[in-house]
Amino acid sequence: MTSSRSAYPSDVSDEEWALVAPYLTLLREDAGQREYSLREVFNGLRYVVKTGAPWRWMPNDLPPWEAVYQQAQRWLAAGCFDQLADDLRALLRLASGRNPEPSAAILDSRTLRSTPESGERAGYDGAKRKKGSKVHLAVDTLGHLLALHVTPADADDRAQVGRLAEAVQAATGDSVDLAYVDQGYTGEKPAKAARQHGIELEVVKLPDAKRGFVLLPRRWVVERSFAWATRFRRLVKDYERYPSTLADLHIVAFVCLMLKQAAQLTGSS
Repeated sequence: MTSSRSAYPSDVSDEEWALVAPYLTLLREDAGQREYSLREVFNGLRYVVKTGAPWRWMPNDLPPWEAVYQQAQRWLAAGCFDQLADDLRALLRLASGRNPEPSAAILDSRTLRSTPESGERAGYDGAKRKKGSKVHLAVDTLGHLLALHVTPADADDRAQVGRLAEAVQAATGDSVDLAYVDQGYTGEKPAKAARQHGIELEVVKLPDAKRGFVLLPRRWVVERSFAWATRFRRLVKDYERYPSTLADLHIVAFVCLMLKQAAQLTGSS
């Protein structure tokens, strides 16, 4: 593919790169194995997630797709983006006058329609009338990523609470003691699963006399986070062969969102 990426302003800024580079430098600058600029490789990863382009359609003014893909796999295997997400979240929380680790979380899920690449492992979500995969997400009260994982779309949201709660506590050092959920998480089983990890569930219910769209307290925050994710075309459907890849690319997307906010903070200081 010989197209140009000039129409896509997905390149990392100087301020963003100053924040992210220490996390992505797995080898010394003079290492013999390094053939391409890490900054340009990161730009290639951002390009794929932002535009939804297949790996093999990498523009010719970025490193070859194989180099970007292989380096991205190294970064993901090393947990670079998980650590970035945790540290950027703490930085943004401090800048907002909050404690670095949250005491409350918000849990929810969304279903992504399957594609030929992911159809073999897809499930059918009867409520959404979609065949695909389900992304289970936990965010803090500012909407920043705490934890996520992917299941077939027919997975019961309530059965995923324990796994999400465990991941939330691992990411925050057991600081969370309350999680807001919608009525789909009602029942003793999910409450017990969360309680085993030190978290109490609070179900945010719809008003009895609902008419039209209702903005639910706390619940709108996680819906906004899902909306943020849909700005990345690679995440609009499930284009991935493996569920772990879909989860990883969501983490990359949330890191890019937080990185932009953090760079604006450092640029204005």
